[in-house]
Amino acid sequence: MTTSCLAERLGELIDLSNNEKAALDSLEQRERTLRRGAVLLREHDKSPELFVVKRGTMMSYVILPDGSRQILRFLFRGDLVAMAGLVYRNSPETVIALTECAVAPVERAAIGTLSADHPRLAALLIAVDQIERVALTDRLAGLGRTSAKARVAALLIDIRNRLRIVDGTAGNTFQLGLTQEEIGDATGLTAVHVNRMLRQLQDEGMIARDGGRMTFVDETMLVRTAHHTARDTARAAGLDFSWLPGAR
Repeated sequence: MTTSCLAERLGELIDLSNNEKAALDSLEQRERTLRRGAVLLREHDKSPELFVVKRGTMMSYVILPDGSRQILRFLFRGDLVAMAGLVYRNSPETVIALTECAVAPVERAAIGTLSADHPRLAALLIAVDQIERVALTDRLAGLGRTSAKARVAALLIDIRNRLRIVDGTAGNTFQLGLTQEEIGDATGLTAVHVNRMLRQLQDEGMIARDGGRMTFVDETMLVRTAHHTARDTARAAGLDFSWLPGAR
């Protein structure tokens, strides 16, 4: 059985051949651990490597001209970090560990070799990058055109959905693992406003909180509040990998 976290992630989308799993596994032979709050990459620094998240949760962000922080992505096991390093010499974002983490450093040349030896995997990495781009586009649209309550609800749903895949989290209770400031920096809100929206979602019977644990009490209403239903259904139904070349 493969030990590759990236193979697990890509295997959610298509069935990988044994050769493809072995090739992905070979990318993750080294491991670097990071404590909570440690910086993996800093914006504008040289970015000679990519990384596969092996354990823990990370986030990427940029610092805006006024000094505020905009969180771009939350990263989980199997995510590929610093794909921009394939085309940019310097990192366009900062990536830090939100929990105790482990990553596998991957040299850019190894991605070139993977592309030559396994064109289907190279094409699949492009496809995954586009899935993530569309998710970022959806979140950008939400930041500009939805209410504060909808933004917070959408983020909670996104985090829960990723944890269900990554950790096999069952049911509607999960460890959120984010501060209100981090939620605010991801949704364009202040921590005070986030607190108010969480209280409102709780008062309206959609969620329950117990320390850092979150429970979806009325998921149907929460999804409706986040405007998730039509969008997510369309996104999932619209995936098409029929163009991928054959496996090697």
